[in-house]
Amino acid sequence: MPQVVVPFRGELAKQRLEASDEFRSKLALAMLGDVLTACVAAGRTFLVTEDAEARALADELGAELVDDPGGGQGAAVAAALERVENGPVVVLNADLPCVVPHDVRTLAGAAELGALGLVEADDGTTNALALPRAAVFAPLYGACSADRFREHAESQGVTVVAAAIPNLSDDVDKLDDLARIGLRAGPRTQAAIGRFPAL
Repeated sequence: MPQVVVPFRGELAKQRLEASDEFRSKLALAMLGDVLTACVAAGRTFLVTEDAEARALADELGAELVDDPGGGQGAAVAAALERVENGPVVVLNADLPCVVPHDVRTLAGAAELGALGLVEADDGTTNALALPRAAVFAPLYGACSADRFREHAESQGVTVVAAAIPNLSDDVDKLDDLARIGLRAGPRTQAAIGRFPAL
């Protein structure tokens, strides 16, 4: 079973989403719940956050908590990687509400064969990684990060596999993304959307 790391920004999540603060907060937490549900079913899961509601959700769903050291997504992931056992690790963003356990295990397959599995978002950022070992990671998130992760892995002699997994490719940055994923989203996300029909 894979080990999984999920970083979550809490109140700062989904700032690009053009909606009320209340909706953004509830949606981010709902998507995190759907992501954690899939991850915990797939393997040992670590949530990196300082958000109180997210920490309660992790307790409810069976994820292990790691304190966010601050410094952004890369630093958060690195903090969790200090806790994992030797072997493959999957790193997933918290805004992938369509993910199911099979997606996590499929991505982990690349790392189990010694490669870096990479799921790139449409904008060139990185939605998910499968690391053959924690030492392969570097904090390279941000614009065009997929290219940087690819180059970094190759510089270490690690083969990179571009993983075409639709449920991991579909992140949520805009309201249009919610319409696009529709009923493919997990139940918590759908419930959050239903509570705010007018956005």
